[in-house]
Amino acid sequence: MKNVIITVLVVLLGVTNFAYAQEESNDNADFSKWQIRLRGIAVSPDESAKIGAIGGDVDISTAIVPELDITYFFTENWSAELILATTKHDVKAVGTAAGNIDLGDVWLLPPTLLGQYHFTGGNFVPYLGAGVNLTLFYGVDEGPVADDVDYDTAVGFAFQGGFDFMLNDKWFINVDVKKVFLSTDATINATTALGATVGADVDINPWIFGAGVGIKL
Repeated sequence: MKNVIITVLVVLLGVTNFAYAQEESNDNADFSKWQIRLRGIAVSPDESAKIGAIGGDVDISTAIVPELDITYFFTENWSAELILATTKHDVKAVGTAAGNIDLGDVWLLPPTLLGQYHFTGGNFVPYLGAGVNLTLFYGVDEGPVADDVDYDTAVGFAFQGGFDFMLNDKWFINVDVKKVFLSTDATINATTALGATVGADVDINPWIFGAGVGIKL
């Protein structure tokens, strides 16, 4: 995990330094440095799990929520984007030795920082991005079976592709797809029901599909 964080930070630092160098050579360029988007997103986990003792897999529900992102442009092409949203997911352990187990629900807070390249030159502006995601788990409801469920904070890579379509000089519509490679260790205290505490290595790896509107400031 430490190596992942260091690698991503080095990549982002390299992109930022390159972008700043480009900015110095484009001081007189006429472009908006800030833009804000509001999207509706569907967060669809591509989940799997290794569950100790009782075996089985995991099922995590899709969530549909609003998302806010803030983008700063170093140059007309290079930018950094911070993505903010929070999602609630129902969680089940399925196909275990004890059958299917309702593990309640959990909220995820996954701020994501991406370096982006925008292919400018017209009203249709596609872009690609890559960066790092930090996911915090909170508001856990352990459900009717477990005494307690605990999820470790997770860090992962995020990749992105999408486009903006300019409606005028300020307003645009946006379509965006992201893939986040996200894993967490979960500890399920099921002492009352099963007489055991069970650990699980859970891969969430969500696809995030979004569409919305934005404004250049």
